[in-house]
Amino acid sequence: MLDQGETSQGSIYTMKRKLAALRALPHRRDGEAGQGLAEYALILAFIALVCILALQQFGAAIANSPGFTQLPSLL
Repeated sequence: MLDQGETSQGSIYTMKRKLAALRALPHRRDGEAGQGLAEYALILAFIALVCILALQQFGAAIANSPGFTQLPSLL
C-alpha cells in the first residue's frame, strides 16, 4: 500500500534508504560476545594440562639423567 501522495518510485527509494541505513548499523552478536575469549581459555587450560602431565611423566627421568647429576660436580 502506498501512502497518500507517494508514488511507487518514491516508495522504492524510501525502502532503499531504509535498507542502506540498516546495513550501516553495527552488527550486534549478543550471544557471541565472550565466546572467543572462552574458547581461548579452554585451549590454554588444555595446553597447561598437557604440559603438567608431560612433566610428571618425564620429570623423574630428566632429574636423574647424567646431565643433571654429573654436570654440577664438573662446574
